[in-house]
Amino acid sequence: MSKFASLKMLTAGAALAAVTCASPVSAQTYGLATMQPGTLANTVASAIAKTLKEKGGLNTLVQATAGESVLIPMVAHGEIDLGMANMLEVVEGIETGKLQNDLRVIGSIYVLRIGFFTRKDSGIVNMADVRGKRVPAGYSAMRTLDKNSVAMLATADLTLNDVKPVMVPNVLRGGDDFISGANDLFMFSFGGPKVREADATVGGVRAVKVGNNLEASRKIFPYGYFTEVKPIPAYVGVAEPMLVYSMDYILFTNSKMKDEVVAKIIDTMAKNKADMVAVAPAMNDFSLDTMYRKHNMTYHPAALKYFQDHKVEVKAY
Repeated sequence: MSKFASLKMLTAGAALAAVTCASPVSAQTYGLATMQPGTLANTVASAIAKTLKEKGGLNTLVQATAGESVLIPMVAHGEIDLGMANMLEVVEGIETGKLQNDLRVIGSIYVLRIGFFTRKDSGIVNMADVRGKRVPAGYSAMRTLDKNSVAMLATADLTLNDVKPVMVPNVLRGGDDFISGANDLFMFSFGGPKVREADATVGGVRAVKVGNNLEASRKIFPYGYFTEVKPIPAYVGVAEPMLVYSMDYILFTNSKMKDEVVAKIIDTMAKNKADMVAVAPAMNDFSLDTMYRKHNMTYHPAALKYFQDHKVEVKAY
């Protein structure tokens, strides 16, 4: 055999080996379950999926669902690879759905700032002014959101008995009902597209100021906290600096997810924050240092190893 032929065989063999040994991590498609288009969560999911695909080689596709109460068990049971939901939904899903043995937390990814929004001319300024008003409730596709409502009302020493509940399946319907005049205010995330839509449709909206009783609120949900927002273009309805009710937004998977995939997800997000922020400004809150939070949910072992290897300390609420 000539030297040239041998070289050709060696090169072909190396190429074949490269193909055969290529990591299945990059070849597989991963589903990322989130809320419907029009929600802040869907925008963030799109930013994460785009970054994982372009910067991490993980072909990730956003899969919209009816609500977080629906998607959490789907991820836990392995029907979808990854999911995103607010802290309350994940905690409640585990405690009521008995998913602790299946669901695995990857980390906290951004701060979800939630509030009630009303018309600028409604006369509702503070949470105490919500008494007797029509408020969306029920949330059949997002069952924990009533607890969000109650937690925010509690900051002003109010309960659902002090308002007039209007049944809705999810936050989008609550926003639509507000626009149509079926309720006096609606609950949504700060920076969410529905808030901007409502603002343009009804002639201006105002974010309702929370009360100052965080202790009462934490009796309902222990992981809620206050953060300050300031008037910026993204925060429609905010005319002055104000405290708002907040909680972590969680990225999670299931116990069958491979260690190398979880490590790749965290590493890609940690090294490419600017790319995510370019699509979803809410990811300005993202930081490797705040991914690891103290709670009773089970982390994926690869996430814990990544935090340990990169000396990320657990943070309390």
